[in-house]
Amino acid sequence: MSASPDEPAGTGASAAAPDDAGSSEVGSAELDQAISRVEHELGRLFARIRVSWREAATTVHPDLQPLGYQVLTSIATGKATSAGAIIERLQTDKSAVSRQVRQLEELGLVESVRDPDDRRARVLVATDLAQERVALARSRYEARLGERLRRWSAEDLDHFTELLAAFGD
Repeated sequence: MSASPDEPAGTGASAAAPDDAGSSEVGSAELDQAISRVEHELGRLFARIRVSWREAATTVHPDLQPLGYQVLTSIATGKATSAGAIIERLQTDKSAVSRQVRQLEELGLVESVRDPDDRRARVLVATDLAQERVALARSRYEARLGERLRRWSAEDLDHFTELLAAFGD
């Protein structure tokens, strides 16, 4: 067993005196419970994010699915303007992206145009209508997020940002 971050190397449970063995088991149980609480809260957060995507998709168009919204925002922001780039960005399969792009084109939200840098290739661009609807959906989301985060102090937000960054590494 390795040492906890608060213990110097070599002072973990295996090196502890017999009297200390029970306390390290309690510490491990507490850590396991804390990890379970984090997992639970992450699950709740991910569920809320999925609801937000669904609401944003509906704001853009009542028939749009959450994945379609993610595809559209990737295109609208210029972060991914080809099917391959969208697949890579969203870590999803080609058929799902194809269906979503087709629907976005049918809804008048996306157009396929010649790539100005390579006239043989095509790129996907968001229509003006799509840009307006995405902006509306984003403003609603940002207002809700801002409302929640404004309840915290700047110090708490900075700490939260640091923890998120560390967790993402």
